[in-house]
Amino acid sequence: MFHFAHNNLNVLDLDRSMKFYEEALGLKEVRRINGEGFIIVYLGDAHKSKHLLELTWLKDRKEPYNLGDNEFHLAFTADDFDAAHEKHKEMGCICYENPGMGIYFISDPDGYWLEVLPQ
Repeated sequence: MFHFAHNNLNVLDLDRSMKFYEEALGLKEVRRINGEGFIIVYLGDAHKSKHLLELTWLKDRKEPYNLGDNEFHLAFTADDFDAAHEKHKEMGCICYENPGMGIYFISDPDGYWLEVLPQ
């Protein structure tokens, strides 16, 4: 039997990314690993789920990550979908909307897409 533990995203600016994930999705640091040449930060949603988002910062990385066609994404449900949509609209981070399906996507500072859906 296997259980999801976390997903990893590599980021260029750890502080900027952590600020974005807290402001946009309410994720907060759960734990951190400070290694030689890297920092890994695990973000969680205040124990609403056990799944974590791992942000990896590499000291020597200076250029943006090549996300290819960006066909992958993480999905989040929102307790108040309309309020979440308004917040993300104000933040200017909505990158795609599909009203017919009742969903939208936001983009983080590194260009990763995050799907937002109602409960």
